[in-house]
Amino acid sequence: MPEDKKLRSAEWFGRKGKDGFIYRAWMKNQGIPEYEFKNKPIIGICNTWSELTPCNAHFRDLAESVKRGVLEAGGFPVEFPVMSLGETLMKPTAMLYRNLASMDVEESIRANPLDGVVLLCGCDKTTPSLVMGACSVDLPTIVVSGGPMLTGRHRGASIGTSDIWRYHDDIRSGKIMDEELLTIEAAMCRSLGHCAVMGTASSMACMVESLGLSLPGNAAIPAADSRRKVLAQLSGLRVVDMVREDMKLSDILKREAFENAIRVNSAIGGSTNFVIHLLAIAGRIGVPLKLLDFDPLAANVPLLANIQPAGKYFMEDMFYAGGLPVVLKALDSLLHRDAMTVNGKTIAENYEKAECYNDDVLATLDKPFNSVPGLAILSGNVCEAGAVIKPSAASAHLMVHTGKAVVFENIDDYKARIDSDELEVDETSVLVLKNVGPKGYPGMPEVGNMGIPKKLLDKGITDMVRISDGRMSGTGFGTVVLHASPEAAAGGNFSAIQTGDLVTLNVPNRSLTVNLTETELAERKRNLKPGEPVATRGYVKLYIEHVEQAHLGADMDFLRGGSGSKVSKDSH
Repeated sequence: MPEDKKLRSAEWFGRKGKDGFIYRAWMKNQGIPEYEFKNKPIIGICNTWSELTPCNAHFRDLAESVKRGVLEAGGFPVEFPVMSLGETLMKPTAMLYRNLASMDVEESIRANPLDGVVLLCGCDKTTPSLVMGACSVDLPTIVVSGGPMLTGRHRGASIGTSDIWRYHDDIRSGKIMDEELLTIEAAMCRSLGHCAVMGTASSMACMVESLGLSLPGNAAIPAADSRRKVLAQLSGLRVVDMVREDMKLSDILKREAFENAIRVNSAIGGSTNFVIHLLAIAGRIGVPLKLLDFDPLAANVPLLANIQPAGKYFMEDMFYAGGLPVVLKALDSLLHRDAMTVNGKTIAENYEKAECYNDDVLATLDKPFNSVPGLAILSGNVCEAGAVIKPSAASAHLMVHTGKAVVFENIDDYKARIDSDELEVDETSVLVLKNVGPKGYPGMPEVGNMGIPKKLLDKGITDMVRISDGRMSGTGFGTVVLHASPEAAAGGNFSAIQTGDLVTLNVPNRSLTVNLTETELAERKRNLKPGEPVATRGYVKLYIEHVEQAHLGADMDFLRGGSGSKVSKDSH
């Protein structure tokens, strides 16, 4: 730390008089001696542990490893809880609360005597919410992910979360009975950690490593592997030096870091949710990033990671093959090699010695696993501000497709009619689900990968074009267009599409259009009746009134940017 810069925590513990007395005395009731407060970096461990977030249920143990590192480096660790977002249990959707959790993180960091922060995150929304909140304060910060669970095993086969969608269709078609499903449940989630595939949680772990916010190798170490604890301890060790060097988030999160992350996400076949979260993080740290910036960066990056849902292997296999540093090294010619990372080295220095141990799991640019990129951004009169699709997880024969729309006005309409024998639909149809965007649901749930109508499943149809203003789980797959923006509830053209309209998806041309004139679209929108208010009080009302559209990251309009680390009022 520069000699003329004193520790932020000294504003609390270095005080004389009544205030200093109060700050120190009440901390001492935990048995902390006075010297712990003197000239030592106070490191906050921001913990999303919760038994209601099963992916993060091992974080109390992981926090102890972080503490050992902080103490070893001469810092003093203080663990504190923040709102934890469990993807599997929270209703109506964890995404509704991402911005609320980011507020909790931001205010908890700013209000307390912290010099640096370690973010413990794993389950999908815990990573972006913690990073967003920390960016708005901008202290020295390092991320420790919880790690993926071990690969599931059932009847001699490897299974993971992506298989849920296959099992769901098998149940609907009568191929699997409830008794077998109970066995599969236990076989799939057989260890600590988040999803074992390249779902959103793993994509977020890869995101923070490619942004430079974690130590090398963070993304793929399984939660049950002892090396996850070693990385946590080393992270605690490093963050103390970051405080002394005054290395803040804004020193790392430059435009080049974001561009690196976008290219990496395409190469790993990462979740489409990556887009909406990265946009929100950029908005907090003040880096200008637009939805349309993603496509030229991702378009020429083939799929290198043969990981489900786009491939056949699992995150555990990715770790054994060499982890994300191998992917980064393979992308060397496409990356900003001088981008700085939290360990004080450039990203190129971090992957320089990476070695691939299984090229069937992690391929190279000249011999990619799949030449199809992992992300494409679409434009057109269906989505004036854009939409996203994951070509690497879609069907090649549907990349250029025109079909008649089968429209579901909301999620209840979809559930009521999708398996009805009376539903007028065939394999050429385009399923359209409205009012599942940020405002419409509210919270933008992961329902975009609609199930195939039962009458088509019975014919052996396994994929068709599906479009929504909602999201899809990173574990999902299929020819699914997501994040159509502006959403139906915000009055976008998407709201005007009707059953029978001809919709054309052309991924090579990056277009999504409906065969209607601007005049026809405008007339239809004028005749739409406003819906009933979804909420009249509380956070949900605040969210609906202030959430931005998907192409802006679905953050709250008043949360963009940050207030820094200074406390506005300073007295007792």
